[in-house]
Amino acid sequence: MIARLGLLTISDTRTLDNDRSGALMRELVQGHHHEVVDARIVPDDPQRVRSVVHEWLRRDDCDAVITSGGTGVSARDQTFEALSEMLDQRLDGFGELFRMLSWEEIGSAAMVSRAFGGVSQGKLLFALPGSTAAVRLALEKLILPELSHLLGELRKR
Repeated sequence: MIARLGLLTISDTRTLDNDRSGALMRELVQGHHHEVVDARIVPDDPQRVRSVVHEWLRRDDCDAVITSGGTGVSARDQTFEALSEMLDQRLDGFGELFRMLSWEEIGSAAMVSRAFGGVSQGKLLFALPGSTAAVRLALEKLILPELSHLLGELRKR
């Protein structure tokens, strides 16, 4: 099953020229024969983040949204606060497994991540840290192996 995704980089400093995590998301998603329907970069501003995600969740041609960035604990990291309230169903196992796998790579720093996943308006929503290592881990080990299955379940509704 081909998935159609919106990919959002949340950062005050990244541009199209230096957004390696956004480029990696596109590469991995397309490498698994899924479609990127939109990809953008927005600053760490909760209203702007919510606005883009709401826009994509309303689109008929978008099945899932994946964000990268803003999941830490710095003053500007507001992705969790901006998006977690949008979830109708939480996929707690995603965040738990992500942090467990991160522990194997980076040790105790894994506890700082507030990565999460869930269902919003009948579509998948995942929020990942902004590093390329985190994006690769989340997509290759967790999201892409289950994406078709999850969308199949959501389409049964």
